[in-house]
Amino acid sequence: MSWKACARHGVREAPNGFALVQELLNTRAAMPYAPDLLATTDDAQWWVTDALGIWSRISGLPAPTLLLSTADLRSMRRLRAAFEYVVAAGASPEPEHALPPADVQVSLVPDGTGWVRVVPTGRGVRWLASALWAEVLLAQQAGFWPRLKLCNNQACRAAFFDTSRNNSGVWHDVSTCGNTANLRAFRERRRLLGQERQ
Repeated sequence: MSWKACARHGVREAPNGFALVQELLNTRAAMPYAPDLLATTDDAQWWVTDALGIWSRISGLPAPTLLLSTADLRSMRRLRAAFEYVVAAGASPEPEHALPPADVQVSLVPDGTGWVRVVPTGRGVRWLASALWAEVLLAQQAGFWPRLKLCNNQACRAAFFDTSRNNSGVWHDVSTCGNTANLRAFRERRRLLGQERQ
């Protein structure tokens, strides 16, 4: 069982159903190896069917079959942009990073043992939004939320789950994005040093 969008970036997946949020973020095009999975109806349909199947197995909750239209693609891309904004705002909590409102509903359903579960509601992309925001709420309660990050490499921006002890990771992969940035900074320092000497 593998989350397809996350797998193409080689990132560590977020725990439990929270990986659905990370999976949505990783549908974005990144560098030449990762086309946008929400660019065409066929790609988006393949992605959402697979992702919701995995989420359903992990969460133990049923997921509807979403049949996507062109209008749904626009809604899904807006939803992805909202989550990118929220994750970025969490990395730099400043007043200008006011979070966009999310008008979604969930149901609170007690199970046979007395535990209350957060269950997504709605239809189509609104159901998907409900499932995603419910997973954010659960991740916040479990303390996982601050560990979901976007790679600092602006050409990449892969969503990764930071497992560093002090939650200080900034690159989805230090050997690719981190080394590229460090090499660029090194060359810039050498260039500036050369200008100073002239």
